[in-house]
Amino acid sequence: MYTPYPELNSRAQGWLKFMHRKATTPDDWSSTGQPRSWWDQYSTPPMTNFPRFDLADSAYAVALMADKTPAWREVYARILDELVQRHTTFWAAVDWLTQIGPDPKRRIYPQAWKGALIPEHLWGEYDSPGWTANGIEPWGLQPDPIRADGMLFFKGFFNLIMSLQRYVSGDERWNKPFSVTGLENRQFEWTHERVANHLNDQWRRNPEGPHCENTKIWPYCLSAAGLGLKMFDQVAGRRTHAVAEEWFDFARKHYMTFEGGKLTSVALYYDPIVNHVHHVGTGGGLAAAWYVLPQNPPLAELMYLAAVESIGWRNPRVPVAVPPDPRGLVMGAMLAREFGDVVTEARLRDTLEWVADPRFFGLGDREFGFWFHFDEPWPRGQLSASLMVTEVADPGDWQRLFNKPNLGKFREPTIEGVDFPTIGLSQAWNDLEHGMLQATTYVSAASERGRHTRFRVTNLPNVDAVFVRCNGEEFRGWSRIDDHSIDVVTTVDPHKFQIYTGYRADSWRAAVPSASGLSAGAEPVSVAFDALTALPRRDTIARVTACPCCA
Repeated sequence: MYTPYPELNSRAQGWLKFMHRKATTPDDWSSTGQPRSWWDQYSTPPMTNFPRFDLADSAYAVALMADKTPAWREVYARILDELVQRHTTFWAAVDWLTQIGPDPKRRIYPQAWKGALIPEHLWGEYDSPGWTANGIEPWGLQPDPIRADGMLFFKGFFNLIMSLQRYVSGDERWNKPFSVTGLENRQFEWTHERVANHLNDQWRRNPEGPHCENTKIWPYCLSAAGLGLKMFDQVAGRRTHAVAEEWFDFARKHYMTFEGGKLTSVALYYDPIVNHVHHVGTGGGLAAAWYVLPQNPPLAELMYLAAVESIGWRNPRVPVAVPPDPRGLVMGAMLAREFGDVVTEARLRDTLEWVADPRFFGLGDREFGFWFHFDEPWPRGQLSASLMVTEVADPGDWQRLFNKPNLGKFREPTIEGVDFPTIGLSQAWNDLEHGMLQATTYVSAASERGRHTRFRVTNLPNVDAVFVRCNGEEFRGWSRIDDHSIDVVTTVDPHKFQIYTGYRADSWRAAVPSASGLSAGAEPVSVAFDALTALPRRDTIARVTACPCCA
């Protein structure tokens, strides 16, 4: 049925139920415990095979879903809060806390890493990406993973997740003191604002960017760290992101190569100790482009088009290659969706429908995820969470999330107290032109269908003016709580509610300050191409024979 309001599809509903179970099921991330196996500490070794990368990747689709149902936020806020909590633990920083000194296995690394991940002239004497080397000179042993000179890929993503949690929930709980686990289980006190300010200060002192593993500075991680600062500024009213804006000029000059104005390579990392920029093909810019896009759209477009051209994704004459690690395909699909590049998106989606192995599972097949044909009991976390972005987001949504955040939702009529995961809301949208809240329920637990349930609607301007329709008819199953809240009693069934609240656009404009970022009326960047031939802007197309990330 057509609806003018955003709505979560069945896959998004199933992923939400699984993420809620995954995030709210207690597990032990301390030094004496072990994360449950559904937290992905397996993907893309040796760089991201740590469980904290599942925390970050899981946050994006959740935040985008929350923007689809801005009048119902509690379930998304709870999930993001659980992700933040896990990021303070031993297992979130396990690499920094256990990988002390040079890697003793550096002489027996797989030959495939030679040249691809490790400089050939340093082979056998150089730590691989992913080995943090806490304790080496000139930094020495640093017990606090946030205070450390390195470990950017801990603190940068941590700030991003906290900023998204604050944006979705409106709750500043993480701006109160909390503890982060460090070396030998020492506890270090931080607040959200202190983390963001410390990251900004470190970056200001190191214009090339703070490093992740000791000796390695990653454009990928710096792009993500910058995006976290951008959202922090939106929710906290600060100006920390300027340092990232300045860094993009540095990155273009020092971490990219061009021939005749054409991007030919990007840096995987830069090691200032040995003065080595480790370049890979243009396909290596896909992951960074996802984070760059809301901050510097022209640069992200340049990176995306160069990657797509070199791989041949927009050329129907070039088959879509399937590499051993599908992360590059997933990142390409995410960017194609965001840019509105319908040809590339369609080609990659067709391939990923087989490669990603989508399945409904769980009790009553009410949960959903992508299994990627791994012989595992759960959807592969990092890859599945990332690919869910293509199920949740419309073109431009990722850019809007950071540049035009919905800061008025906290003042608008809001649905609370939903008995999730028994019942969920696929729509929860305030129509500010007509003063009406559209809410559509779906059954998330089939065994509970038909039983009574209830929810509240708060932030109402005047309860005496409220009128409710359900499934096209007047609905009387609601009662007054106070002057600005009502209680709705219904059943665990699919229902379409129209709640006439009287909250209109004029109220919203008066209550909400304009967001920084894109100018009023500006649209997110999309990729222009010839729809008749579906060919890239340039003529050179190279068939990919290896991982698209290194093409």
